[in-house]
Amino acid sequence: MATGKRAIEFPQAAAPVRAARETRDRTLADTVYENILSRIVRGDFPVGEKLPTEHDLSEEMGVSRPVLRQALKQLREDGVVVSRQGSGSFVRRKPEEAVLDFAPIGSIADIQRTFEFRAAIEGEAAYLAAQRRSERELRQIQAALEELDRCVRTGELGVDADEAFHAAVCAASDNHYFMSARNSMKANILTGLNLTRNLSLTKSQERLVMVQAEHDAIYEAIAARDGEAARAAMRGHIENARRRVFEGDIGHA
Repeated sequence: MATGKRAIEFPQAAAPVRAARETRDRTLADTVYENILSRIVRGDFPVGEKLPTEHDLSEEMGVSRPVLRQALKQLREDGVVVSRQGSGSFVRRKPEEAVLDFAPIGSIADIQRTFEFRAAIEGEAAYLAAQRRSERELRQIQAALEELDRCVRTGELGVDADEAFHAAVCAASDNHYFMSARNSMKANILTGLNLTRNLSLTKSQERLVMVQAEHDAIYEAIAARDGEAARAAMRGHIENARRRVFEGDIGHA
């Protein structure tokens, strides 16, 4: 006898299983990415030389070719390798060994993702800060900028001052969700700041002045209430910081 009741349908497990597999593959790709990057930095794969074939690399590292391709894609985006159709992948740039000295083991892929997150979040925060900031908030941004100036003059690392500057810009957006999103990634952000500022200290004073000029441009746009310029200056600054991680010898591959 029919009861008229509909049977309860349970969701299939395919989606969680697929998500878990994708997460695992991404983690493996990060490991392969850092393995190849480290070998390029050490000179095992010289600038201008062709990398081993995908078949050989995947066999050597015990991963599938799709996982290897994820790693190579990230290396291409970082400007470290370049692909030639039908010829394979070639080393384009050899980052400095200091990258491996200052970045915690296993962190470089996450540092790069953090830069992407920051460019999106902080670019919009700067746009809104230019429109909404109060005079008190502008003075807080200026105070952090002046502390950064002092760090540049004295050769100090300046991670805390750098963090204070960017946090002050987010606070001036008058939208607490920007601060919440940024605070959720604070440990990753500080790791990236520590890496980039340590790398800058290995360069000339001109390099430090150039980086500080990027901060100046952000402040000036916010002070002028120019939202578009503030967004562009902030995004440009963070994207430049990301690229500076992989500065080094460039070949002609």
